[in-house]
Amino acid sequence: MEEFHAIVSGRVQMVMFRDFTQRHARRFGVVGTVHNLANGMVEIVAQGSQASLELFLRDLRKGPLLAKVKEVNVEWREPQKIFDSFDIVY
Repeated sequence: MEEFHAIVSGRVQMVMFRDFTQRHARRFGVVGTVHNLANGMVEIVAQGSQASLELFLRDLRKGPLLAKVKEVNVEWREPQKIFDSFDIVY
């Protein structure tokens, strides 16, 4: 199992980005969390196979229709904890 931590910047809040992220994570069998940050960015922790995570990242870089993703900063790391689903953290 691989893991990445990502910070997504741009117009990524109030545009259904978290729902989009959760839907695409489930599509690729990725588990983890997504939540909005106070600075207007979105934070994602994702776990899965390397191939699934790469496909997931491809979709995150596009985002939903109303979003304008400026940058996705990704840090690959050892899993910090094991997730069993992909959840939106409020």
